[in-house]
Amino acid sequence: MTILDKIVAQKAIEVAEAKAKISIEDLVKEPLFSRTTISLSIRLKADGSSGIIAEHKRKSPSKGVINDRLTVEFVTNGYATAGASGLSVLTDTDFFGGAKEDILKARNANPDTPILRKDFMIDAYQLYEAKAWGADVILLIAACLSPAQIEELSQKAHELGLEVLLEIHDEEELERSPLANVDIIGVNNRNLKNFAENNVNASLGLADKIPARIVKISESCISQPETINQLKSVGYKGFLIGETFMKDENPGAKLAEFIAKI
Repeated sequence: MTILDKIVAQKAIEVAEAKAKISIEDLVKEPLFSRTTISLSIRLKADGSSGIIAEHKRKSPSKGVINDRLTVEFVTNGYATAGASGLSVLTDTDFFGGAKEDILKARNANPDTPILRKDFMIDAYQLYEAKAWGADVILLIAACLSPAQIEELSQKAHELGLEVLLEIHDEEELERSPLANVDIIGVNNRNLKNFAENNVNASLGLADKIPARIVKISESCISQPETINQLKSVGYKGFLIGETFMKDENPGAKLAEFIAKI
């Protein structure tokens, strides 16, 4: 069983428990559910956009604890002030140390910045959660979803006013994924099945295979400003980065230094 298999199995248990506690009808009544969402894809394409989607991440299966000492508000507001085009907030608890409260705090601290709910989405219920918690974008990971699930979940996300970021790692995942309701494709340079690789070769190899109408972003293994410029040269508009900044005691200041060098 891969790490991804373990995460998805645990996620199914979590979703069942959440459904038993809070109904979709109750999620719809949450104050944030009715807010107008902010388009991350538009922000990424805007003139002068840094393209950086800065991530709040306490830990990961491959790296262990990265930084669990800082508040979500300090990290995410620092990112937004530094010029991040969007924020990514982990809500998976067991493997990444995130929580529902993290995204609620990030939304409260950053009312005008697009926020991605970073989690392993396997059920439409989680989309209602994302909307109720103040997310603007949801993540669908091709490696753990069937084509039918991608189609169902992406369509439901659009019905709820959420944008869809589809994460792929290789050409096979791209070719089998329905893209009608996908706004952004993210190429994860790291293989989620074994958390291997430490380069952006996956992004470079898939650059010209992603449909032009879809905004493309590169995820993971980005630590140098020069890499951003390399990826921009082949059409990438966004760059999801977490660990590079989270390792610092002031992630927002680290991001500001990074953007200045792009």
